[in-house]
Amino acid sequence: MTSKIPIKIKKLHPDAKLPCYAHEGDAGLDLFSTEDKIILPKERALISTGISVEMPEGFVALVWDKSGLAAKSGITTLAGVIEYTYRGEYKIALLNTSDQEHIIKKGDKIAQLLIQPIATADIQETTELSETQRGDGAFGSTGIS
Repeated sequence: MTSKIPIKIKKLHPDAKLPCYAHEGDAGLDLFSTEDKIILPKERALISTGISVEMPEGFVALVWDKSGLAAKSGITTLAGVIEYTYRGEYKIALLNTSDQEHIIKKGDKIAQLLIQPIATADIQETTELSETQRGDGAFGSTGIS
């Protein structure tokens, strides 16, 4: 079941594209670049989207990789939490994990945005935690595969 919430988007740049879903039922809204940029191997870059967003209280915007960019070009996102109180331009931090430069052109899809409800934790300090089958088993404790 999906539900719709009102999201207000302000264009800050004349070439900005509004975020959009590629397919009905998608979880992520595509975000687009408003600039041309070359990201060198192992380099981080902050890419402008030319938009600012107003979400209702109780929601968060999560920035995630575009799977094709990550798989084919090694482009991944950083700094992916945008609070509902933020009203500045959405700029996307990208990292080129490959050994090849990556060219971004104005209008290219650079990331996707997921809108999620916030669950606020009620922190309760304790001296003991309940037991589970996994316990304190760390990385690889469930087997390799």
